[in-house]
Amino acid sequence: MKVKTFLDITGAEFYTGVPDSQLKALCDYLMDEYGIDPKRHIIAANEGNCTALAAGYHLATGKVPLVYMQNSGEGNIINPVASLLNDKVYAIPCIFVVGWRGEPGVHDEPQHIYQGEVTLKLLEDMDIAYFVISKETTEDELAAKMAEFKEILAKGKQVAFVVKKGAFEFDGKIKYENKNSMTREEIIRHIVEHTGNDPIVSTTGKASRELFEIREARGEAHEKDFLTVGSMGHASSIALGIALQKPDKKIWIIDGDGAALMHMGAMAVIGANKPKNLVHIVINNSAHETVGGMPTVAGQIDMVAIAKGCGYPSAVSVNNFEDLDVVLEAVKIRNELSLIEVECSIGARENLGRPTTTPQCNKKMFSHYINP
Repeated sequence: MKVKTFLDITGAEFYTGVPDSQLKALCDYLMDEYGIDPKRHIIAANEGNCTALAAGYHLATGKVPLVYMQNSGEGNIINPVASLLNDKVYAIPCIFVVGWRGEPGVHDEPQHIYQGEVTLKLLEDMDIAYFVISKETTEDELAAKMAEFKEILAKGKQVAFVVKKGAFEFDGKIKYENKNSMTREEIIRHIVEHTGNDPIVSTTGKASRELFEIREARGEAHEKDFLTVGSMGHASSIALGIALQKPDKKIWIIDGDGAALMHMGAMAVIGANKPKNLVHIVINNSAHETVGGMPTVAGQIDMVAIAKGCGYPSAVSVNNFEDLDVVLEAVKIRNELSLIEVECSIGARENLGRPTTTPQCNKKMFSHYINP
């Protein structure tokens, strides 16, 4: 189904969300049609954020907003749906569009399997009526369901369209790029050259995939790395938990701008605890690249000032490999909480692989490594 047809049938005029590869056609259409427009389309930091933003839109206009997300974001919307939108509270209508990763019977990565199994049940538990859209769904079927949904929305309730892989189509070509020159894979390669035998916690998405392949290319095992394949935005908190319990080990975080933004409060907790053995590296390409390349707001904020404001004693930003190597060597010997923002280009190898070890195997190897 053409994305424009779907949106026309919903009747929504304001869209906000967190990008998802399953919804790439929808995200690309919105970027092509509206870009980032405060009146029509905003990419939020996390799914709870965009749900509250949608509530504000409804309060200001009386109209029904549309919120899009990957199904992994359902956990982030439970609080605002249950305690803000619900018809027993403020009765704020909203249309959710949920990309169904880990759909039962469809092969997917480990972090999506259980989430896929409970996707519909979570909607039911939140009292959100839903309709599953597949490649076979017709315009007439969608229009009939939307007519039913309008009656539900009129009662101050919420509805959801759960979108299977390939259900949406968009013929336009959107190119996401920035002016930065360093590639993320090469940045991670430089990081690995400086970290030696220190443990690394890497964020979800392509960063962990690239770290895994760099170890393979170097003929190294993977026990030094905890690959946070899911739980976007929480790698820094995982690393903090490790660093506080292992003060004799230097712990490195390879984070992304989208992940850092998603749960930025973690930086305040890290800064307040000031673990001297923690190095937080944020690779900033101002994009949700792993799910398609749609922009984040990280290019419009001062990550270094935020880190310092959160209590990081040391925070710097670099945009070339010479400076990166100097800073990496400095923080390696420095006994102080540090943040390094690395300005990065958008893009990855087309043949980039995925970890060949299971998450549980990764956990066991890593735990044994830091607890010899």
